[in-house]
Amino acid sequence: MSEKRSSSIPSAVPPTWLGVMGGGQLGRMFAHAAQAMGYKVAVLEPARDCPAGHAADHLLSAAYTDEAALDELALQCAAVTTEFENVPAQSLAFLAERSFVAPSANCVSIAQDRMLEKRFFTECAATSGVLPAPHKVIASEADIEAIPDDLLPGILKTARLGYDGKGQVRVRTREEARAAFAAMKGVACVLEKMLPLAYEISVLAARGADGQSVVYPIAENVHRDGILFTTTVPGPNVSAECAHKAQDAALAVIARMEYVGVLCIEFFVLQDGSLVVNEMAPRPHNSGHYTIDACVTSQFAQQVRAMARLPLGDVRQHSPAVMLNILGDIWFDGDSDKAREPAWNKVLALPGANLHLYGKDDPRRGRKMGHVTFVAPTLEQAQASLHAACAILGIAL
Repeated sequence: MSEKRSSSIPSAVPPTWLGVMGGGQLGRMFAHAAQAMGYKVAVLEPARDCPAGHAADHLLSAAYTDEAALDELALQCAAVTTEFENVPAQSLAFLAERSFVAPSANCVSIAQDRMLEKRFFTECAATSGVLPAPHKVIASEADIEAIPDDLLPGILKTARLGYDGKGQVRVRTREEARAAFAAMKGVACVLEKMLPLAYEISVLAARGADGQSVVYPIAENVHRDGILFTTTVPGPNVSAECAHKAQDAALAVIARMEYVGVLCIEFFVLQDGSLVVNEMAPRPHNSGHYTIDACVTSQFAQQVRAMARLPLGDVRQHSPAVMLNILGDIWFDGDSDKAREPAWNKVLALPGANLHLYGKDDPRRGRKMGHVTFVAPTLEQAQASLHAACAILGIAL
């Protein structure tokens, strides 16, 4: 490896390149942050028409397992990251033999498999102080017969490739679990006990290659149909005790993994105030988008710093914020299949409105098209702008 490629300091002549596996909106926002810091960005993504590809300085249109393309990416880039967890871990390991990769293939592989993730969280509990929900691996009909009575009702989740509520079915009885398992074609699953949920939070943490770690303020999340709807920071229901416990748990997890980069961990807060760790995403996260407009260092700039082995940035939140996910549904009236552009001019007239669209020209119901973050001197003012925007866009609250 040349001296220049060993360095990750931004340089114009010759340019320092950073690589991204994945062409979605997270890669797009990463590219914007990296370019603002003086880097050039290369993206490897099978689809030619993709949000990150539109923003990148170079798009490698190839499969994630294409060794020639991986070689080209590694030779061009001082460091490589991933924008979503389902990039093959083997490809990240291949890249790591040729370039600096953050997060590592091992960290990503844990997040790719719910069974490994649950086991890892359980192993971390001695230091994190937080356990996952009671659960059981379901890999066969015999496993269904052996489900303990107190694990039902529960949620049956595919072990791999589930996101935004996909690959999840609520089951009340063994018969329903059996039917759901059959509908999932008998793939390996995890059955999680349904718990008395009060609300959901996420913790965004980052760790550098030197072991330095930082943690952002707690985000309180509301989901609809398994997809994130709003994120509010500071969370109106989050006590100081709950916030500290969740942040400490996240820092314990990220240290045990020897993770490098931005990591998001989702927790359930139960009605008795106790915490349960749900899942993690080895990358910037939808619930962290508020950091672009409300924090000194955005989650994407933080990812750049971590993978480039630069000092981590200040995570202070300078303004209360509410983030609203924008789905393709709002392009359509009722049951109509004719798309029309939402009234962005009216949304942008609201105090503190920051619009982020992802460059997708094919709005579809349920598809993430962008987000709006409302910042204000007080949380109440930010929430008022959110309510007004929802009225403009026809989104029920």
